[in-house]
Amino acid sequence: MKTRVIGAIIILSIFIPFIIQGGLYFTSLSLILGLVGFKELYDVRYKEKKLPLLLEILSFLAVGFLIVNNCKSNELTLVLDYQILSLFMIVFLLPIVIIGDIKKYNLEDALYLLGSAIFIGLSFHLMIIIRNYSLLYLTYFFVITTMTDVFALFTGQLIGTHKLCPKISPKKTIEGLIGGTIMGVFTAIIFYLTVINANMNLTHLLIVTLTLSLIGQLGDLVFSAIKRLYGKKDFSNLIPGHGGVLDRFDSVIFVIITAVLFIGII
Repeated sequence: MKTRVIGAIIILSIFIPFIIQGGLYFTSLSLILGLVGFKELYDVRYKEKKLPLLLEILSFLAVGFLIVNNCKSNELTLVLDYQILSLFMIVFLLPIVIIGDIKKYNLEDALYLLGSAIFIGLSFHLMIIIRNYSLLYLTYFFVITTMTDVFALFTGQLIGTHKLCPKISPKKTIEGLIGGTIMGVFTAIIFYLTVINANMNLTHLLIVTLTLSLIGQLGDLVFSAIKRLYGKKDFSNLIPGHGGVLDRFDSVIFVIITAVLFIGII
């Protein structure tokens, strides 16, 4: 627990100044975190099997491009960029034929890289856009995930007896899910009404916040399923007591992506 607390202090001391400063500082941090996160997803599958170096380089360039593309925008609009999607399909699918050896690179590899690149690139790109739009909104999303995770942990340790998904994450409990959701939603709503908009429709705010809290916890389980599939406890040992970037940002990533669906409500 001591190591975990120290790790949390390190994370906050690095992250908070950058998120407050915003602009190029937060964009740079998001780019670094996104690339490290993609590397963790890459390494969990390709520690033993090495892909061609050029394809590896192109993969990281594609993720970096998606993260910083139009990074000065502050418009929270739903836009599907067919050019970027086409580029990604070309980068990841054509090498199947060019390499010409399914033992080195095949459709399964291509789809894993394509999905990972879009998933990580899009989520950290959206984090930048939301920060450009409003520091307070981004803070609201972090309050949801942080308070949900903290109280889910404490509730699970204190009274947790019924396993939530034992085959995916043996330590998570139904009691932890309920306790984390209640306190995560409560604290996030108080923050929103106090700091962002006191006149917000409470029913709408409750629905959105509850949905994001639950999605964040389900996102955590998705990443746990990936680690279990490849026999890993953590994505990396980058952060003492916490694991890697994806071990800390798993819930945030899903909350950020889901939050786009509620643009017109909050």
